[in-house]
Amino acid sequence: MVHTKWLDKTVKMAIENVRKGGGPFAAIVVKDGEIIGTGTNLVHLNNDPSAHAELLAIREACTALSSIDLSDCVLYASGEPCPMCLGAAYWSTVGNIYYACSKADALEDANFDNPLAEFFPDQTKEPENREVPFIQMKTENSLAPFHEWNRKNMKA
Repeated sequence: MVHTKWLDKTVKMAIENVRKGGGPFAAIVVKDGEIIGTGTNLVHLNNDPSAHAELLAIREACTALSSIDLSDCVLYASGEPCPMCLGAAYWSTVGNIYYACSKADALEDANFDNPLAEFFPDQTKEPENREVPFIQMKTENSLAPFHEWNRKNMKA
């Protein structure tokens, strides 16, 4: 089955990435049976908390297509995407997401110490009561960038 083929590839990429000092994650973006984006977790190698496999694969795919629309593409990941990667997938309107290892599997069966384990429960709290408090401070012109966006894109 095609999905298994691509997931097996991401798992192999993730294993190789760990051997090179990276994190245990890899991802690919596929369009029409062709890989148009790849990524491995480079967070610790690059000292970049945004260097997640899925983000790097999505960036590469968007560059290859000269578009942020990946609706006719599929994202395959060795692990269930985190909230940041999921956000990028939603922004790119990726068609489907398939993953090999769930968050629960990684936490429970593989003892993977993931700082995001508490993310989802934390997000159900009021913003100011979260682990990292979110504090809104409205300014006189806080909506101005959005008004400008709408004006520029003739949505107003």
